[in-house]
Amino acid sequence: DAGITALAALSTGEKIVNPRPERRDRRRLAKAQRALARKTKGSINRAKARLTVARVYARIADRRRDHLHKVTTRLVRENQVIAVEDLTVRNMVKNRSLARAVSDASWREFRSMLEYKAAWYGRALVAVDRWFPSSRLCSRCGTLQEEMPLKVREWTCACGAVHDRDVNAAKNVLAAGLAES
Repeated sequence: DAGITALAALSTGEKIVNPRPERRDRRRLAKAQRALARKTKGSINRAKARLTVARVYARIADRRRDHLHKVTTRLVRENQVIAVEDLTVRNMVKNRSLARAVSDASWREFRSMLEYKAAWYGRALVAVDRWFPSSRLCSRCGTLQEEMPLKVREWTCACGAVHDRDVNAAKNVLAAGLAES
């Protein structure tokens, strides 16, 4: 299960932390962009400022890519079958309040890395339908909750099971992925 606070929640209960590389360097990037905006077009100082902005962006991208490579390689080496949600990242980025966090988490790149590494290592990658109610379905008894807003991070089922929303969704995604494959 992909998320913003945790990059991914695994069915084992482990949550892989999202380092948020863009958030960490946001001040440095803003300062470099302000300096670039003050320079006159065509000047040598503007070219230098442009390179400074490019360096900050490259640092952010490199840090993000490095973390994703380490996580995806570990996941593919440890598991024979990997089930992921089929998220529409393109539509999620259109939401103004989530766009920066979704882009910083880089779910699309995470998924594409999983795809090609699973092919390299001979593992199966299964994408579960995006409309599958993974968060609202009890992984123990299978009861479907009627409504669950995003602010609810922990909930109790009628069977008595207490679920963390992300870990429960990861267990349900795995079960649905194994049923499909």
